Amino acid sequence: MVDIARDSDEIEIAAPPRFAYGERVIARSVVRNDGTYNGRDIGEVLVHKGDIGYVININTFLQQFYIYAVDFVESGHRVGMRAKELCTLDHLPEEVLAQLGEKAQALQHLGSATPLKEQT
Repeated sequence: MVDIARDSDEIEIAAPPRFAYGERVIARSVVRNDGTYNGRDIGEVLVHKGDIGYVININTFLQQFYIYAVDFVESGHRVGMRAKELCTLDHLPEEVLAQLGEKAQALQHLGSATPLKEQT
């Protein structure tokens, strides 16, 4: 039997979810199969750092955390992830966009259905 460890005393579900349905997100870390993803070996990489996906569902775990089901279209994987493993691409704070300058424009096209070259 596996012990489930709570890695924080914070009750994340006391606040609204950080991400919304359909929101474009980017993975902040590598995610490997822990045995809950059917058809893949335990330890196999499901999501690479920098992969872009869309939030397709929001659930809770241990009455403490939000779990975001993210569809990573390029790889075809649908993976449950915690907020700390994701970063939004759709709702970056103004100060972040200001620091990015012209590079912020490229973010609008990341993960979109139409490649950047075709949109010009």
